[in-house]
Amino acid sequence: MKISTKGRYGLRAMIDLAANGTSGIPVFLSDIAKRQGVSEKYLEHIFSSLHKGGIVKAQRGRKGGYLLSRAADQITLNDIITVLEGPCDLVDCVSDTAVCFKSDTCVTRDIWGRLGSKIQEVLSGYTLASLVEMQQLKGRQDSMMYYI
Repeated sequence: MKISTKGRYGLRAMIDLAANGTSGIPVFLSDIAKRQGVSEKYLEHIFSSLHKGGIVKAQRGRKGGYLLSRAADQITLNDIITVLEGPCDLVDCVSDTAVCFKSDTCVTRDIWGRLGSKIQEVLSGYTLASLVEMQQLKGRQDSMMYYI
């Protein structure tokens, strides 16, 4: 399984939105694009999906931008990745037994299903709030000076 740029950039942009969209003030997509080094046009496509998926709210107008649809500690990575990448089914037969005549008796299908479940479990264990905190800690480590 490989997460596409849509999923990777989308997750980075969502962490940015969670970190910078405090106090109910919408964040401009152009600001996220600059901070993340991602094309604004590409982010428009990503945020359109996130909006349709109920993860973000769009506010139009001169002071418009994007807001999280709910608190950062209520949005999991699994929520975001599922909206941007689709369900975490590593092979088609896991969700649709009709694609393979051996689906009922195939032991590898069971393994792919369990592996997909474990990936979802890990992604569900992290929220945007926890990633913002992790990012802040990482940022502090990067700025530490060591003297010998």
